[in-house]
Amino acid sequence: MTAVQDERSPARIAPDPSPAPLSDRLRFALGAPVRALREAPRRPLLTASAVALLSLIGYAVVRHFVHTSMVDMIVYRAEGAAVANGTDLYALRVTEWNLPATYPPFAAMLFVPTTWFPVPFLRVAITLGNLGLLALLAHLSFKLAGWPRRELRPIGVILVTGLGVWLEPVFTTLRYGQINLALACLILWDLTRSDARRSKGMAIGIAAGIKLTPGLFAVYLLITGRVRAAITAGLTFLGTFLLGALLLPDATWGFWTKYLYDSSRVGKTEIVDNQSLRGALARLLHTADPGTVATLGAGLVALAGLAVAAWAARSGRWLPRAEAWGVCCAAVTAVLISPISWTHHWVWCVPMLVLLAAEASVERARPVGVRRLRWRAAFWATLLAFLSFAMWAAKPVGAAVLHLSPLRQLPTSIYPWVGLCFLLAAAIRIRARRRSAGAPLVRLPGQRDAGDPDATRDRQQAPAAR
Repeated sequence: MTAVQDERSPARIAPDPSPAPLSDRLRFALGAPVRALREAPRRPLLTASAVALLSLIGYAVVRHFVHTSMVDMIVYRAEGAAVANGTDLYALRVTEWNLPATYPPFAAMLFVPTTWFPVPFLRVAITLGNLGLLALLAHLSFKLAGWPRRELRPIGVILVTGLGVWLEPVFTTLRYGQINLALACLILWDLTRSDARRSKGMAIGIAAGIKLTPGLFAVYLLITGRVRAAITAGLTFLGTFLLGALLLPDATWGFWTKYLYDSSRVGKTEIVDNQSLRGALARLLHTADPGTVATLGAGLVALAGLAVAAWAARSGRWLPRAEAWGVCCAAVTAVLISPISWTHHWVWCVPMLVLLAAEASVERARPVGVRRLRWRAAFWATLLAFLSFAMWAAKPVGAAVLHLSPLRQLPTSIYPWVGLCFLLAAAIRIRARRRSAGAPLVRLPGQRDAGDPDATRDRQQAPAAR
C-alpha cells in the first residue's frame, strides 16, 4: 500500500447494533496499544523508539538546566486545597507572582486529589502524565486525519511523543504543569467518536466546565448538524455548573458574577505570552487595552473561523480529511478569539501539524509532473513557527513591546499570524476542491455527508490523492 492509499475510514461510522459488554470493550481498549506495536514494522519502530528516547533524554537535560517552576501545577494544588479546607477559593494567592484561581469551581473540585501528594512527587507524576497525554493526542490526531496507514501509526505516536516536547506550546505546558493536553485529548476523543453514540458531546461539556473556551466545540457540533451531541455537551456543561453551585455555592456565585469578567486576574493583555488576536492587536496598536477594535476583530474572526470549520465539515464528499480540517479550524478559532491565549494554549499545533503532514504526504506521492510544493511548504513553515520560540525573543523588552514597529512586532504575535493563515489556507483548499469537482460552493443547511449512505461509501472508497 502506497502513501496515496492512506486510510480513509471516517471518524463517523455506524455503531455495532449489538455492542459487547463493557468489560470486554475495556479489555480490548487496554490491549490496543500492545496489538498496535506488534503490527508495526519492526525496524522503523525500533528506529523511531531510539530517536524518541534520545530526544527525551536531551529534553531531560535541558529541563534540568532551565528553571522549571511548574507554577500552574502549584496553583491547581492550591485550588484543590481551598476546596478541601473550605477556604475562599478566589481569595487565594500563591507563588512569588501572587497568582489567583481563574478556573470555574468545578475545575477546583477536580484538583482536590493533587493535595494528597507532595509537590516533588507531583512534578514527576504530572510530567510523565503529560507525556502520556501527548502520546494520546498524537494517536487521536492520526485517527482524526485518517493518516498514515494503521500499522504505521504507533511509529508516528512514538515520534510525536519524543520530538513533540520541543514544540513551544508543548514545552511550555510541561514547564508550567498545565492541563492543556488533557483538555485537547478530551475534545478530540469526543470528536473522533461516532455521531451515533448518545454520549457524544459529554467530554466536550466536561472540558468546557473546566475551562470555558472548549465550549466553542459545542457550537461547532451544532453548526455541522450534530444537534444531539451539541445539546449533550451543553447539558453536561450545565451539570458541571450545578455541581459547583451545589458544593461550592459562594465560589460559584463569585465566579459567575464577578471574577469571570476581571481579566486582570488572568494576566496582562499586551505581553508576548498572550498569543490571542486581542493580544496581537494590543501590541500592534501600542495600547494595553485595544477595546472595541479587538472586540470587533475577535467577533469577525469567530464568525469567519466557524464558517470555514462548518464549510469543511460539510464538504466531506469532495474534501479529503474534511472533519480534520473542520476540527482544526474550530480549534484555531477558539484560541484566536479568547481574550487571553497563553502560548501553551496552542497545543492544538499537534493535530494541525498532523493534518498538514497528511496533506504533504499525499502531495509528495503524486507523479512528478503534477507534484506541487504547497502542503510540504505549509507543513515546514508551520512546524518552524511552533519550534521557534520567537515571541520569547521580545520578552526581555517588557513594557517596551508596545512601542515596537509593526515589522519588529511580527515575531511577538507569530501564533495569531499562523492561525489566520491556517484558516485562509483551509478556505482556499475547500473552495478549490469543490470547484474542481463541479460542486456548489455552499451546501444548504442540513445537508451532511454523515446522513448520506452514498456519500459515506464514497468517502471510504475514494483515494486520498483526489
